[in-house]
Amino acid sequence: MERREIEIFLTLAEELHFGRTAQRLLISQSRVSQTIAKLERRYGVTLFDRTSRRVELSTVGAALYADVRAGHDRIERGIAAATAAGRGVVGILTVGLEAPAVVELAAPTFARFRATNPDVELVFREAGFTDPLDLLVTGEVDTTITNAPVEEEGLEEGPLVYAEPMVLAVARDHRLAGRSTVSLDDLEGETVYRAGRRAAPYRPEPDHTAATLLELLALIAAGEGVCPLGAHAGDYFARPSVVMVPFEPAAPPARWVLCWRRGHRTARVAALAAAAR
Repeated sequence: MERREIEIFLTLAEELHFGRTAQRLLISQSRVSQTIAKLERRYGVTLFDRTSRRVELSTVGAALYADVRAGHDRIERGIAAATAAGRGVVGILTVGLEAPAVVELAAPTFARFRATNPDVELVFREAGFTDPLDLLVTGEVDTTITNAPVEEEGLEEGPLVYAEPMVLAVARDHRLAGRSTVSLDDLEGETVYRAGRRAAPYRPEPDHTAATLLELLALIAAGEGVCPLGAHAGDYFARPSVVMVPFEPAAPPARWVLCWRRGHRTARVAALAAAAR
């Protein structure tokens, strides 16, 4: 495979959507389709099963993804390490955090970064609660760890840093508080609050949010609404008046990813992205 073919294949395997793949790679959707069709003709296998409603990896495609992803990540790490050595990656890398707990949850990523970039100081800043990308947009941080997908104009989504199941925060006397699990369908008819930039399918319409996390939890405890959160909330935000009910296993997880301003993927940011992979 050529490098661009690899990037298109890997991105489509992760997005499972031709349009989002094209947007992420800044190419046309037809280019994505043509590249995958070319690969399938070349190898004589079906890599993706497509219908009018969905795109899925075939069995062969899933096996190929696992092998190519591993090899691609090793190459990326090697390139990043060589670039860092050649350019002398030094200075400060400021990382914005939509969820401050990610510093602990994704500790192996930061440990790898520090081990391979000893001359770079990592500085963490908590992003705004209602607009977690504010510090990134204004240039006050170099990169931000936020909830995927990142589709805002002028920003670029990077690799996954941490993934976790979702829970639903409800008042202790709420109708769902005694359930072992909940589903997305259970949100129907509820006032659903948003924490940070919670992405679809968990982002509510109309949009309900609070100024701070403390205010959000107070509203939930008072029975004013419910809120989908990453599962770590059960450990970090536990309180007697709020119950964290797990979403069913089939529900999409929270995916915490790096993102940066398009055109501002510095050597330090690239090194952190390599550590994440």
